[in-house]
Amino acid sequence: MLTVDFDRLGLRAGDRVLDMGAGAGRHSFEMYRRGADVIAFDLDAEELEGVRDLFVAMKEAGEVPAGAEADVKQGDALALPFADGEFDRIVCSEVLEHIHDDVAAIRELIRVLRPGGTLAVTVPRWLPEVVNWSLSADYHNAEGGHIRIYTDHELIDKVTKGGRPNDGTPGEAMLFEGKSYTHGLHAPYWWIKCAVGVENDTHPLAKAYHKLLVWEIMKQPKALQLAGKVLDPMIGKSMVLYFRKPDHA
Repeated sequence: MLTVDFDRLGLRAGDRVLDMGAGAGRHSFEMYRRGADVIAFDLDAEELEGVRDLFVAMKEAGEVPAGAEADVKQGDALALPFADGEFDRIVCSEVLEHIHDDVAAIRELIRVLRPGGTLAVTVPRWLPEVVNWSLSADYHNAEGGHIRIYTDHELIDKVTKGGRPNDGTPGEAMLFEGKSYTHGLHAPYWWIKCAVGVENDTHPLAKAYHKLLVWEIMKQPKALQLAGKVLDPMIGKSMVLYFRKPDHA
């Protein structure tokens, strides 16, 4: 289940790409399939081991173009262990809402992106997230859970200004290139979960809706694809923002 549109990001075979906060690797795997050289970066070393194993399996199965490379790197989003301008593209999906010092993380993303490179940032959308927080304290109070709800204006402002350094000096400006919303079918599922109990996977309504989502992901029926396209702009659970780093050359 992908959140980022890689065509809109401008991803090309041979690009060096950072998936910051890669988690289980869903975006990393697709970028690798498209021939990018991928670094899956995350704080969770155990989860990264699973990502590394699948990278190896993909290559052995011939699922990636010749020459494409992929690896994992464990570390802190506030101190990325990469050189300035190292990456052509960066994906940061569903990460910033977990980080207390989000502006520091944004500065790091911009630092390691080359001039002319592109960045996709996704976070939970304001309205669906407000409903979730209103229905359940457990939804956002869990350890490592969401600590803020972004408006589009707030996050666009933080990224285009390059984050606001603690010393008050301006960050490196970014160009905002557009936004979209996705996973409209998933917002009602989380509303149900929050209403009946976030950990209550046995509730009949939650189970039934989960089966619907699995069917959507595995079979991609046209009816649900159409429903998703209708719901995405209205209640899409994720907001996707696209940026470009100015090319000063």
